[in-house]
Amino acid sequence: MTIRSLREMTREGNSSSLTIEAQVEKILLKETSSGKPFYELVLRDATGTLSLRAWSEKPSFLACQKLAKGEFVEITGNFTQNSFGLDATTWSVQTLDEEKINFLLEGSLEEQRTHQADYELLLHSIDSLQDPRLQMLCQLFLKQYGKRFRRAAAARSNHHARRGGLLEHTARMMRSLLALHPVYPQLHRDLLITGILFHDSGKLWETCPLAQGFEITPHLRGELLGHLSIGIELVNALWRELPKETWSHLLPADEEVRLHLLHLIASHHGLLEYGSPILPKTPEAMVLHLLDNLDARFEMFQEAYAQKPSSDMGLFEWSRPLGVAPVVPLREAEFKKTEE
Repeated sequence: MTIRSLREMTREGNSSSLTIEAQVEKILLKETSSGKPFYELVLRDATGTLSLRAWSEKPSFLACQKLAKGEFVEITGNFTQNSFGLDATTWSVQTLDEEKINFLLEGSLEEQRTHQADYELLLHSIDSLQDPRLQMLCQLFLKQYGKRFRRAAAARSNHHARRGGLLEHTARMMRSLLALHPVYPQLHRDLLITGILFHDSGKLWETCPLAQGFEITPHLRGELLGHLSIGIELVNALWRELPKETWSHLLPADEEVRLHLLHLIASHHGLLEYGSPILPKTPEAMVLHLLDNLDARFEMFQEAYAQKPSSDMGLFEWSRPLGVAPVVPLREAEFKKTEE
C-alpha cells in the first residue's frame, strides 16, 4: 500500500484500516495552544508524503520518541480523509528490517516493471539515432549517470516529485514524440530524442534523492546553479569526451549540432518568467517545451484528482500550479443493456 493508493482509497471519506511502509522525512515535537505536546511525523515513499500527529496520551507518542529522520517504518492505522487531508486517528509504528527497506526502495513489482519498460524505451530510442555524435552522447550520459537518473525526481513539488519521477516524465515525453513525429516529419527526430533525454538532466543534482532514501535533499550544485545551467554544463562536459575527429566529414558541423542541443535545454521552460534564459527559436525547441508542459500539467491534474472532491458536483480544491479549481473529467460513453 503506497501513500498515493491510500489517498485514492479514502478520497470518498471512507475509513480503512491499512498498513503502509515509508521513510521518516521529518519528526517534530510541537505543542498545542494549551501547551499539550505532540509529535508531527512526516512520511515519504515513492508516491508522495503523509503527515500524522501523535498525541501525548497515545502509544504512538512513545514510539515517535525512538524514531529518527531517515528511518524506514511501517505504519498501521485507521485512515480517512477530512477537511485537513489524509489522516489517521489511531495508528502504530515499527521500524523495517533491511530486506523490507530494499524492497520499498525498489518499489512494487508493478513499479519495477514500469520503470524498466520506461528505461528500455529510452535505450531503444537512443539506439535508433542516426547521428553518431548524438547517439554516443546519450550513451555516455546513461553509462556515467544512469543509476542517478533512474532515482531522480522531476521536481520538488507540482509534478513527478518522487523517486523515479524523472524517468517516468522523460519516458512519457519520449512516447509522445514518437507518436507525434509521423505527423510532423520535418522535425529533427535525433535532436528531439536527445533533447528530451537531457532537458532535465540537471535535476540529477537539483531534485535527486539519496541512494537509500526518498527525500529530495538539497545539493549545493543544484542550489547555486539550477538545473538548466547544470544541464548545459553537463552536455558540454560530455561533448568534450566524444571522439569528434572521427566525424569531421559529417554535416552539419559538430559545433552547430551542439549549439542546437544546448538551445533545447536553455529554452525548454518556454518563457523568460518561467526561468528560460532564452525563448524557443526553432520548431524543435517549441515542441520540446510543449511536450514537457503537456506531461507536467497532465500529472498535476492527476495529483489533484487523487485528493477528495470539495463538492458533490465534482469540483476540487484550487490547484496553485494549475491556476484553476479542477473539475472531474467527462466519463467515456456507456451503453445500457436493454432487455429483449
